[in-house]
Amino acid sequence: MTQIADAQHPSRLTAAREQAVKFIEVAPGHHIPASTAVRKLEKRIVRLTAQAITDYGMISDGDKVMVAMSGGKDSYALLDALIKLKARAPIHFDILAVHVDQGIPGSPTEKLIEWLKTRSVAFHIEHQDTHAVIERLIPSGKNVCSLCARLRRGILYRIAPELGCNKIALGHQMDDVVSTLLLNLFYGGGIKAMPPILRSNDARNIVIRPLIYLREHELAKWAQVCGYPLFPKDLCGAAENLQRKEIKQMMAAWDKKYDSRIYNIFKSTTRVASSQLADKALYDFSRFRRLASDAALSTDEEES
Repeated sequence: MTQIADAQHPSRLTAAREQAVKFIEVAPGHHIPASTAVRKLEKRIVRLTAQAITDYGMISDGDKVMVAMSGGKDSYALLDALIKLKARAPIHFDILAVHVDQGIPGSPTEKLIEWLKTRSVAFHIEHQDTHAVIERLIPSGKNVCSLCARLRRGILYRIAPELGCNKIALGHQMDDVVSTLLLNLFYGGGIKAMPPILRSNDARNIVIRPLIYLREHELAKWAQVCGYPLFPKDLCGAAENLQRKEIKQMMAAWDKKYDSRIYNIFKSTTRVASSQLADKALYDFSRFRRLASDAALSTDEEES
């Protein structure tokens, strides 16, 4: 009877379909109007997140995944994508959103808490005054990003087992992977980026990066659509690392001139020919064979 009624009133069916696709859910029960481009972006973010998880076996049945919420656009998008995937995944996994409140004056932690309460996910706020430690160790005006990241990561590594989490999900995306690779090439004298999945040096934690197939500009656009309560980039008052800033400017110039350069550089990290490099820890040049040494294993030593 429904099919006959629809056939008799095609205009009603068309109107119903149009109404169904004109909105997207940006929070449980909260829908907003969305263009075709925005709806495609939402599908792309969820699809590519799922693809990365599948390609690298990031999440297994029974996992409890800690999602590190920095207050930046990437971590918000990551949490939302994982919540959507949890609802439709053929396996069961739990999510715990975790924010490390580092004691930075003016930090809008309460806004993040209010936002987390609108999501159907458990969360934990860890209060650790690393800001005071950094101020004591680093002279004023010096870049503190690397030390700050290491302190925050150390806290996440420590509390993950305490909170029953066996995976830690970080919001690094393709631009982060490529910029880290270029930084190490240009300034570190090494070929090293950010792996999609790694094990910490103490072997107690596994870190995953489900957003590595997505570009930063895609996540920035999605954050704007959703109206995430983003933390200010200059919250701590420290200037951005000049070397990383230079790399970002170079990548932005490439994006304007070349459609696929960043994608190709990222793709190169998945197609490594050890025999075509000069690392004797990876390839035995006397016997012409690849080596499986500890030097080739992913650890948590890369810059984040």
